[in-house]
Amino acid sequence: MGFAHAEAAPSAGVAEITHNQGPYPPWQHGANNDSTTRGLSFTEPDADNLADFHGDPIHPSLVLYVGGNYFFAMAPLVQAFETRYPQYKGHVYWETIPPGLLVKQMENGGTVTVGNMTWTVPADIYLADLEAVQKQIDAGFLRAPAVPYVTNMLTIMVPAGNPAHITGLVDLGRPRVRLAMPNPEFEGIARQIKASLNHAGGKTLIDRVYSAKVADGTTVLTHIHHRQTPLWIMQFKAQAGVTWQSEALFEEQAGHPISHVDIAPADNSTAIYAGAIAQHASHTEAARRWLDFIRSPDGLAIFERYGFKPYMAPAG
Repeated sequence: MGFAHAEAAPSAGVAEITHNQGPYPPWQHGANNDSTTRGLSFTEPDADNLADFHGDPIHPSLVLYVGGNYFFAMAPLVQAFETRYPQYKGHVYWETIPPGLLVKQMENGGTVTVGNMTWTVPADIYLADLEAVQKQIDAGFLRAPAVPYVTNMLTIMVPAGNPAHITGLVDLGRPRVRLAMPNPEFEGIARQIKASLNHAGGKTLIDRVYSAKVADGTTVLTHIHHRQTPLWIMQFKAQAGVTWQSEALFEEQAGHPISHVDIAPADNSTAIYAGAIAQHASHTEAARRWLDFIRSPDGLAIFERYGFKPYMAPAG
């Protein structure tokens, strides 16, 4: 099917993800990197080498580790934040790789390797789903409290015109439908997807999508969920994939040949996005200002462009 496959290959002190790079650069597979301590190894040739790393890592004034599922909202958010606080302009560094990989980077002291380049930028804030943030507070990487700010829902991303005629989650279990699905190993969205599959078709549907179809090659697990699903759909390698609603809306707004199929409300899952300051943050004041900003009317207005909803605390 032409998919690149990922294999976890941890070694002492190094969290690695290696792939069959095929014709994609860097062809040396990192052999020209002189660094001896490489931290998280993150090189995904067919989708992304450096697109998820933003800004100048030398002497930043704020470092944001952001779960990649709203990479498209980060540039306008940072721009609006810097308008409010001009002293930070040009000095905000942010990453948008999957939340589980950001945790691996934190475990490696903020060190990451992409291709032949290694650098270290410890986080000031970690932003992901509420459960993931609370888990890292409990692990001692983050300071309490977890601060929720927006919510998001699932959808089924499909090519424009929906040639496989997907109407709902049950159709994802069809034998010939080729899927790109988030990897449960490090992508938090997989928990919500499995819950929704269970609502729609029980354990049978979960096993079909995430086991039987993986085994026969009609489900391929992504390595960088928020970029590879639409990429593989546009390359005709996949006919559908469950993503956050915001991601599908972004692709449609960008004019890409992508559409989406709504999931029935009874089967859908809602995620709560939250953030917390890193235990050893170097820029605590800037971090607090960021958490305040993304809950402000200006910050929420940017999220709402892509279908996010403001977080509302439960009554009582």
